[in-house]
Amino acid sequence: MTLEFFLTSLVIVASPGTGAIYTVAAGLAGGVRASLIAAFGCTLGIVPHALAAISGLAALLHTSAPAFQILKYLGVAYLLYMAWAMFRARGVLSLNDEVKGRSARQVIVSAVFINLLNPKLSIFFFAFLPQFVRADEAAPVNRMLELSLAFMALTFLIFAAYGAFAAAVRRHVVSSARVQAWLRRGFAAAFAGLAVQLACAQR
Repeated sequence: MTLEFFLTSLVIVASPGTGAIYTVAAGLAGGVRASLIAAFGCTLGIVPHALAAISGLAALLHTSAPAFQILKYLGVAYLLYMAWAMFRARGVLSLNDEVKGRSARQVIVSAVFINLLNPKLSIFFFAFLPQFVRADEAAPVNRMLELSLAFMALTFLIFAAYGAFAAAVRRHVVSSARVQAWLRRGFAAAFAGLAVQLACAQR
């Protein structure tokens, strides 16, 4: 992994997006363990996009308007669902950091879907990875796999850091029902805004 690849990936991953917002929300709601589970789920959601780019399937999304639109609006619908669920959430957060088995699965599934239903990720990988593969590379597919794994590892570390920070300030959030209410509304607005942004995205 070159320094150029690392710095480019760092800027991309560190930029606030759906995955980062979801991980922060998980950290505030469930503590460090929940944020790590969310970060892991968001990282898993990258796998299909990376494989699609490496296998060339991302070219289909780039050239086929119907395929891109279908996946895009599924993503929009899911983000709006997340916004509505966050907005309707009631009750007070507790300081119990335990995440039950079913809840952990739900967190992972939601995190995976957040990244999976974003067609821009496939196109991003399709355009991003080849720039760091030399023309004379003996095994370009293996090289792209290595870069994808490095990108995923960086994603997990950055998201985990976001989640850990959220978990660290969680006690202050839990102590105020008003702060919790405003945070829920803020996250709901963020998810809704990202849904609008994705709806306006072009290939």
